[in-house]
Amino acid sequence: MADEIKRRLVHISGTGMPAFYLLDIFSWQDLQWFLLIGSSVAAILEVIRLSFGLDWWIYDKLTREYEQDNPAGYALYMFSLTIVVLLLEPDIAIPAMLMLTLGDPISGVLGSDELRAIKRPRVLATMFGICLLVALPFLTLSASLLAAAAATVADGVKPRVLGFVIDDNLSIPLAAGLVGWFGVTYLPAVA
Repeated sequence: MADEIKRRLVHISGTGMPAFYLLDIFSWQDLQWFLLIGSSVAAILEVIRLSFGLDWWIYDKLTREYEQDNPAGYALYMFSLTIVVLLLEPDIAIPAMLMLTLGDPISGVLGSDELRAIKRPRVLATMFGICLLVALPFLTLSASLLAAAAATVADGVKPRVLGFVIDDNLSIPLAAGLVGWFGVTYLPAVA
């Protein structure tokens, strides 16, 4: 359980990235570059780890058993944040990022890291509530509801594609960002 708490704290620490932008420490372009560099470093480390057996103690502490032969969650986390920051406007990308950095670790603790096909209803409800709260300052109500629902499904349902479980570190920001963009672009603003 101690390693799980450490993983969740690392997850939450990623909130600093959008916070740097929101506090005017980074410009949007600075944040894009920061994440692009971070993703590049993660990709290089993952290639070395998976191809040549890089075996640092931190990987033992912060990765799960199923990540030993697959890209680790931290890399997927960086890649998904980078994609939303590069492709979406700040008001859509920031809540998508926060849904991963805040919603997912809280949902994970509540779900006791159970490997279930679908998380329990109270965990899904909590994830939805957190995601809605982080979206509302940035998006319309309709877009916030849709983005929160997309992030909740991405977090709470574990689909398999070609035998691989789709990792929510990758899917939460991408689903929330895409659906949030759709809601802002095509749905009427509801007060």
